[in-house]
Amino acid sequence: MPTLLEALEEKYGLEPDEKEEHEKEEEAVLVSIFVPKLPPRQSTPQLLVLNDCNIDRAGEPEDLKKKCRIVKELDLAQNKLNNWNEVFVILSHMPRVEFVNLSLNHLTGPIQEPPVTKMDNLRNLVLNNTKLGWCSVETLLRLLPALEELHLSLNEYTHVLIDTIDPTATAGSSSSPVTAPSDVPASTSHTKQEEDDGTEQQQPASGATATANEPPPYQTAPHDGVRKLHLTGNYISEWAEICRIGRVFPQLESLVLADCPLRSLKPSDAEDKENAEESHKYFRNLKLLNLSNAKIDSWEDIDRLAEFPSLSNVRLQYWPLWARTDSTTEHERRQLLIARLPNISILNGGDTIGAVEREDSERSFIRHYLDKPDAERPRRYYELVEVHGKLDPLVNIDLRPERKVKVRFTFEDQSIERTVDVNRTVSDLKSRLERIFDVPAARMRLYYVDQDLRDLGLEEMKYPHKVLYSYNIRSGDEIIIERKVKS
Repeated sequence: MPTLLEALEEKYGLEPDEKEEHEKEEEAVLVSIFVPKLPPRQSTPQLLVLNDCNIDRAGEPEDLKKKCRIVKELDLAQNKLNNWNEVFVILSHMPRVEFVNLSLNHLTGPIQEPPVTKMDNLRNLVLNNTKLGWCSVETLLRLLPALEELHLSLNEYTHVLIDTIDPTATAGSSSSPVTAPSDVPASTSHTKQEEDDGTEQQQPASGATATANEPPPYQTAPHDGVRKLHLTGNYISEWAEICRIGRVFPQLESLVLADCPLRSLKPSDAEDKENAEESHKYFRNLKLLNLSNAKIDSWEDIDRLAEFPSLSNVRLQYWPLWARTDSTTEHERRQLLIARLPNISILNGGDTIGAVEREDSERSFIRHYLDKPDAERPRRYYELVEVHGKLDPLVNIDLRPERKVKVRFTFEDQSIERTVDVNRTVSDLKSRLERIFDVPAARMRLYYVDQDLRDLGLEEMKYPHKVLYSYNIRSGDEIIIERKVKS
């Protein structure tokens, strides 16, 4: 399998020593014409993409340093890297790198901290589908002080095993804080596969106990730099686990939990009654929350979202709750959500909610609960009644024209009443009247008489393809039939 340096040279072509040879040639002659073998675009770019190249090692350090010193964004997704030492060697020769994508590499860990590796510029790290253990995540957080965005999607996590709280303290122990050692095997990631296989989890440092279902987390220091975290497609189902995320990343502004089977926004930990009442306690700065495809089936959880002090952008699509409220239209569901979430300005990726839409939604919300008993009315209903008052129900007015009307037809001395479908054309009407009055349709003239406007005269219905409702025909009107005179 190729090293990163070999994959780089194969893609961009420039040999490590070519530039130096050409520089020596230029020094030997006063006048020379140099035609490069390779176009300028084949020099190493600042955005270096080498995904799916079977890379498993870094390569010669000195050559790598010459080639990659200007790289700012590195994409090594879907390669064969499985040793973090090789990753650190690569990054140590890219002092300017700010973005790194290592997705789909088998980098479970453990991580041995490198002796000297400055990664003070790395702000965005993507580790999707690497099955990285939580102890390795904790190590990386200590090594990356400038990290602002972290992607840990599709890693089969069932629990969040890092926290700022000493796990021994919750059990009533007075032992010293527990910190995750860097050489703990990757099995401590506690993934879905491990649960299914029934494999035994490695225990944390002494003093901390664990159960088969929920090992205690490793204590770490809060990381004040991370603003965005993606955990899409993991198996985390309890909000108490997400609260640990809030404690570790107190400045978090964007949290993506799409395709996670969360059952509620209320922590189910019976020992933590304070957190059970304050789902938002550790997310004071959270502005965006994606909960699409969660397993939430309660309007009370919508009300809990309203308690997040900075939350303004949410995605709440494909919940079981919407299947249970299928009697309402999508527009009505949107109105119910807008009314319950007064601070939300963007819902499910739509346009910014304006003042008119919000007021319409709040009024619709009040009317929705007008006929409901007090026990079924949420607290938000009474808050909105204080703002808009107790509204009267809307009158259901059907403005559609009558489809069938009863019209009097008069021909000479005959007069009969018939029901007419106003969606038919004048030509269709003549065909029907032909059988009643024995007048050929081709020799028939029709005149419409509005019952309220008789004094204004008759209106000839001369256009065969004109639809009857365009005459505003109502029950009680009259149509006069005349036979055309042969010329």
